[in-house]
Amino acid sequence: MLVKWIRCTVVDRRGFERGQRKWAGLLGEPGFRGQGGGWSRARPGVAHVFAFWESRAFYDSFMARSHDRLAAAQAGTFKDAQSRLFDHRFDVKTGFEPRFSDADLLRVALCRVHEERAEHFTLMQEKVWNPAMAGSPGMIRGLFGEAPGSEFLVLSMWQSSAEHGKYRTERVERLALRAQTEADVAALTGDIVELEPTWTV
Repeated sequence: MLVKWIRCTVVDRRGFERGQRKWAGLLGEPGFRGQGGGWSRARPGVAHVFAFWESRAFYDSFMARSHDRLAAAQAGTFKDAQSRLFDHRFDVKTGFEPRFSDADLLRVALCRVHEERAEHFTLMQEKVWNPAMAGSPGMIRGLFGEAPGSEFLVLSMWQSSAEHGKYRTERVERLALRAQTEADVAALTGDIVELEPTWTV
């Protein structure tokens, strides 16, 4: 599965949200699995959208054919758009599905990892972080993805910010020490996204 992450700064909120609903047109696209997103909790006006495709070939075909027509509705409503593609490596918890209806909150982390540590980082994700996150009440599902250049995406969906807050304060420092995260990671950026139900396709 291919994961696309788009982040942008919205300059016309009403126009952007109206345009966002037009992406319902994705439903007929071959290989399309789901899309959802919402607003950054920490950065006012920053929107995140996540789209899921069965494969790179289906995604490329969509980009060549229908993308520009659907995107036209949002022209001029945002700036500083950045998009990245990741290959799904494994699930956090089990059976990831690109469904957003049962989650309120999405946590996204982008890790740029030292190349020689990428294998160790992936292993620690599987052996240390995954079980801890999967055992956290309120964590519904998640995935771990990889992009060229030793970039990794960790995406997790949560029932509520209270549940996510409990996980953070209790566990993160201890887990980071165990996983030797500091030695692996060159740069880490992330965000908490309040999901917007009307954006779900």
